Amino acid sequence: MGLAASQARFLTLTARKSDLELTGQQINQSRLQLANITGQLFTIASNLDPDSDEAIQIQLRINSLQALDQALELQLRRVDTQQQAVQTEIEAVQKVVDKNIDITFKTFA
Repeated sequence: MGLAASQARFLTLTARKSDLELTGQQINQSRLQLANITGQLFTIASNLDPDSDEAIQIQLRINSLQALDQALELQLRRVDTQQQAVQTEIEAVQKVVDKNIDITFKTFA
């Protein structure tokens, strides 16, 4: 791979990594919002009779929010795995770029 192609690949991978970082931040933000809502529901439920219909409905909502949070956590793990793969590839391409630069300067020296 030539220097220009390697540099283009490097820039593409860097853009992909930035995109994955943004996606991870958005997922974390969503998880934080779910945690806040769940906390508010727990506060409301603590003031109710545990056997009341309202408390049961709130508990069902809490359970569904926790399931959604688990799905987001799995999605975040996938994004983290992709980010690690991209970082590994960036490092490999960087080595190729460095090698091309060394060869080029040795040729002209």
